[in-house]
Amino acid sequence: MQILKVRQGDTSAPQRHRRLTHSRQLGWALNGPCSERSAALFALYKPMLDARQTHRDLPDAPPWVVAQLGQSLDGFVATETGDSYYVTGPHSLVHLHRLRALCDAVLVGAGTVAIDNPQLTTRRVPGQNAVRVVLDPDARLDGRSRLFNDRQSPTLWLCDARHAATARERLAALMPTDAAANHASTEVVAVEGLLEKEGLPCQYLPPRAVAALAERGLRLLFVEGGGVTVSRFFRSNALNRLHLVVAPVLIGQGRRGLQATAHDVMADCPRPPARMLILGDDLLWDLDLRA
Repeated sequence: MQILKVRQGDTSAPQRHRRLTHSRQLGWALNGPCSERSAALFALYKPMLDARQTHRDLPDAPPWVVAQLGQSLDGFVATETGDSYYVTGPHSLVHLHRLRALCDAVLVGAGTVAIDNPQLTTRRVPGQNAVRVVLDPDARLDGRSRLFNDRQSPTLWLCDARHAATARERLAALMPTDAAANHASTEVVAVEGLLEKEGLPCQYLPPRAVAALAERGLRLLFVEGGGVTVSRFFRSNALNRLHLVVAPVLIGQGRRGLQATAHDVMADCPRPPARMLILGDDLLWDLDLRA
């Protein structure tokens, strides 16, 4: 297995001869002299670049979904109080923003929005903000989170069709009298059959969410968190790729990271093809879930 280090400040490669080319057989390729760091980063993002090109050439191509999860050595994404600033280091944070910039939409669960109140923008890298998607099947949120109100990027509030009216009412109640402009960038999307079992917030069907977004032309998707949401997509076989970042920190007890389906014997445990990259002090596992 190849292990590649990715550090800041690597300027050993000649810049003027490096270029990207594309072919039907090989997809995107990096040509010309380049540093080990550049080659490693290109290999990491190439599957997304190829998927984007495929969707441009074939608008009916199936959606392509990547997830990223940063967790501690002992498998937690936050402390018991919900504090997650910062489990992973600055290199991993830049990687996170790159994923946002490369994808059509970035998805998070309602728990992440309630606890972290994220922006989900590409502040640390060049590139447009992705469409922000909040997966809230039973409309637990109150609509006050900043991504519903800051107008930095369009936001979709995905709810099961049975709860969408509740979400719309909450947004309408927060509108000022001069009106809809403040919430024009936020839309409640009703998804039929999103909830697998009524009353159980985690029992939803990720493929229904992916299909609903694909109908809107959002086919390159990034599932950012949290641990429950990424694990749900993982167990539902809804991911093409998983970037699992492990940081050299021990939390002891807290909110769990990736949770896979349990197996009784090792022979039944999935062992997807993997590459490892060092991002600063963190270790990124690039898992190919469609190989």
